Amino acid sequence: MRRAVEALDLPVWDCVSGLSRGPGHRNVMAHIDSEVKEECLREDLKFYFMNPCEKYRARHQIPWKLGLQILKILMVTTQLVRFGLSNQLVVAFKEDSTVAFKHLFLKGYSGIDEDDYSCSVYTQEDTYESIFFAINQYHHLKNITLGTVAYGENEDNRNGLKVCKQHYKKGTMLPSNETLNIDSDVETECIHLSLQVLSKNPQDWKNSSFFCLEFYRLLQIEISFQLKGIDLQTIRSRELPDCYVFQNRITYDNKAHSGKIKIYFDSDANIEECKVLNISGSIQKNTQYVLVFDAFVIVICLASLILCTRSIILALRLRKRFLNFFLEKYKRHVCDADQWKFINGWYVLVIISDLMTIIGSILKMEIKAKNLTNYDLCSILLGTSTLFVWVGVIRYLGYFQTYNVLILTMQASLPKVLRFCACAGMIYLGYTFCGWIVLGPYHDKFEDLGTVAECLFSLVNGDDMFATFAQIQKKSVLVWLFSRLYLYSFISLFIYMILSLFIALITDSYDTIKKYQQSGLPETDLQKFLKECSSKELYQKEPSAFLSSFCCLRRKGSDDHLILFN
Repeated sequence: MRRAVEALDLPVWDCVSGLSRGPGHRNVMAHIDSEVKEECLREDLKFYFMNPCEKYRARHQIPWKLGLQILKILMVTTQLVRFGLSNQLVVAFKEDSTVAFKHLFLKGYSGIDEDDYSCSVYTQEDTYESIFFAINQYHHLKNITLGTVAYGENEDNRNGLKVCKQHYKKGTMLPSNETLNIDSDVETECIHLSLQVLSKNPQDWKNSSFFCLEFYRLLQIEISFQLKGIDLQTIRSRELPDCYVFQNRITYDNKAHSGKIKIYFDSDANIEECKVLNISGSIQKNTQYVLVFDAFVIVICLASLILCTRSIILALRLRKRFLNFFLEKYKRHVCDADQWKFINGWYVLVIISDLMTIIGSILKMEIKAKNLTNYDLCSILLGTSTLFVWVGVIRYLGYFQTYNVLILTMQASLPKVLRFCACAGMIYLGYTFCGWIVLGPYHDKFEDLGTVAECLFSLVNGDDMFATFAQIQKKSVLVWLFSRLYLYSFISLFIYMILSLFIALITDSYDTIKKYQQSGLPETDLQKFLKECSSKELYQKEPSAFLSSFCCLRRKGSDDHLILFN
């Protein structure tokens, strides 16, 4: 700081202690104090807006945050890949078990679901055979299954199946006379078939009154049972096995009364902690290594979190100093744009990423130790945190002129793009609701709102256009003609007009940035203040050989106006 005072040709002054070692009058001292404080603030501001390499060249301050972020990227990505490979085994076991159950308990299952249901029956005889087949397969499960599954207990803590049927309370129906007399109240009856009952003569329970079905009143039949299994494939990956509880439901849906009963098979697999695990070998040691690695990731993220939080706090203090100085000297407030430049959005992104990584790593350690089984929450936390970590790499690419132009284009176009999307979204929603209500009964892709929105988004991107036109049913000429007008107008409006305007907004921002690159960005109060620097270059010390080679990629002086507040 003494060199800063010498640059002003002022008496030597200590800007920290405020002690003058030269003679002068009181008003001169006040003027000197003001000038020195201004120079101190200017130097701190210039140093704050430097990149890590420039900071090292200026004060030999080692870029700890930069090194820590590089290390964190490697650690977090490695952790995510390991967890993803482990999660693949879980997903594969659940899917394979569901397919195996469908082949075991659904009579005539072809291996491919017909639609959102597994298969269907069309006669009363086929319905009875399908129900009794599922029950018999459950009874002989131990003798026919290839998997490591066994009987489980249902919500009543009993083994066996629970069969429930729903039907209208009472009624008569004579389609030939177009006569219907029915009570719309729905009754539900259930029966429990334990393993002891199933071991007896099958005709005893097959001939019970419960299985005497009146199909004109029948709404649905549901067979529910619970199975338990152990996933042994994780042992090959040197991981502890998982214990599963499968809540299985077979639903025969006759609500449409169309002559077709749809058969649904749903299997909810829940991972539970195994009660007894006695496995010899190197699995336990491998688990300990993984836990140590996860703990190290937590330490790295915690250090990154502390450093970034500290940087934000120091930036807020520096902003307060600048605001007070500006108000005191120029008698006006700093514009909002300059105030927001002190809030580094990249640090906020890193803090959010670190918090999610720490929480996700703790959950992963508990899952690895088989104390927790919430794979979904852990996947969301680790996946999102890794996304933020890699997005944060863009900040360091901004130190290079070419990449920085792209980043500045994104920043400049984002507000206009968001406003444009809000307006275009209203038109998009209108087409979504219109397509759902008009084309829903005649087109598979317009059956529900979610499917309609996805179909229209595909059309905007030029995907599956011909199939969307071709699959419309021609049962109604009026609807068919409307579908052509609907699809042609939507495609023309969004692809040729809205999408072109969307691209034009981004192109306009890019042209503006390129223009500023040649003529310079409009200067704000903060930039004008920073340009009022002393004639002497401060802190020009020769860096060490290692960091000199690391920071050898320097920007041209003419590019500083593009990168100063990136």
